[in-house]
Amino acid sequence: MLKCSDESFYVDHTDNIDQRILQHQSGKFDGYTATRLPVKLVWIEKFETRDEAFNYERKLKGWSRKKKEFLIVNNWEAISKYCSRATT
Repeated sequence: MLKCSDESFYVDHTDNIDQRILQHQSGKFDGYTATRLPVKLVWIEKFETRDEAFNYERKLKGWSRKKKEFLIVNNWEAISKYCSRATT
């Protein structure tokens, strides 16, 4: 997960994190991050398969900003509490 200069988060998956960050930082992607440089890596997770990584990416894209912030600081208790409150 990248944090962009406008404080938004960008979620993606890759096989080569170093290369992908350099691509984002250089503006080589004409997408979301290109107009929000610089970007900073704030969270990373390794998965066994591309499918697992892709599925987790899609899940994170559906999360609220608050849940992503809790994930970045590895606060699973807060994520759990936040989810419980959000569904009641």
